[in-house]
Amino acid sequence: MESATRGMRSIGQLARESGLSVSSLRFYDGADVFGPAWVDPQTGYRWYAADQLAAARLLARLRRLGLPLTQIRVVLAAPPGDPVAHRVLDAHLRRLEDGLADARRELSAVRELIDQREQPMTAATTARLTVGRAELAAALAAVRFAVSADPELPMLGGILFDLDGETLTLVATDRYRLAIGRAPVRAEPGTEFSALAPAALADRMRALAEEGAGELVLTVAGGELRAEADGHTVAGERLDLDFPDYRRLTRLGQTHRVEIGSAELRRAVLDGPTRPFTPEHPAGERPAAEVPLTVLAVDRAGALSVVAGEVMTPTAEERLRVAVNRDYLLDALAAGATGQLVLELDGDLGPLAIRAASGEAGGFSILMPVRVS
Repeated sequence: MESATRGMRSIGQLARESGLSVSSLRFYDGADVFGPAWVDPQTGYRWYAADQLAAARLLARLRRLGLPLTQIRVVLAAPPGDPVAHRVLDAHLRRLEDGLADARRELSAVRELIDQREQPMTAATTARLTVGRAELAAALAAVRFAVSADPELPMLGGILFDLDGETLTLVATDRYRLAIGRAPVRAEPGTEFSALAPAALADRMRALAEEGAGELVLTVAGGELRAEADGHTVAGERLDLDFPDYRRLTRLGQTHRVEIGSAELRRAVLDGPTRPFTPEHPAGERPAAEVPLTVLAVDRAGALSVVAGEVMTPTAEERLRVAVNRDYLLDALAAGATGQLVLELDGDLGPLAIRAASGEAGGFSILMPVRVS
């Protein structure tokens, strides 16, 4: 044993010199992020090579920065001078800066709520905008599939209408997927609002938008959301519930970027193999129904394929494998852009974004991968 470990550091010594705890080193080993150079087959004791100290110290700093494990793995695996590691760090810095901006906005909203509580508003806020009927119908169609039907989550049972500047953003999510549609609008300078429309009201607005050409006037007045076109009006009460902050979900890390045709991907998903999966369920409740998963593999050249996925570990020719709900993926492809798509993947368990390759500020979808053994 002495000859096998000569010049190596014990786990305790490495912990002291790197700033990582012994339990952290064991965790990173189990997570396939950073492992020992040699494990004693009789005692299971971990030993680390001398040149691993620098990587351990880097790991300690990356964790203090709050970098996710999947991205730490990318940084540690990148050879010196590889720009991939710097791109990961740059993306993380942008997320931290955006998170600070989000916190400032949230604090501003909290201050307004405090002021309203102390001195209630007496006048209802009214916002009015004009939007193309075809553009509004397309944006609603792009997000409708992601509306939640779970009665336990009423805040997700509608579509968020979010106006900022000259763009109306529509958002829907059921926690497992998120869809975003956008439409250009005309409004008075400085007009801003966020209104959560029940799914039924949004469906009626879409029907009105699809009835003809031209433009539609959308008005938010107090608790009411109203659409008018050609003398016809659709109106209803907005949901007085807090919708999740979708902006945080749209700022994704991007460790892998794949371009593929929409029809090609759809055909590969329809014709490709699936892996059966039964979601976990709380004790005492009925087991959830089995769902088919599509396993996407990205090879070293950046090409995407659908594989059987009995084993989720990537082959030597692959960079990663990601499992997603097959039906959700088909819904996103049916509702999203046609033509060339860009898939952005943030590791095997990070969100999967599907966007138009043209780069136009249109709609896009985000799917959450399924964790499978």
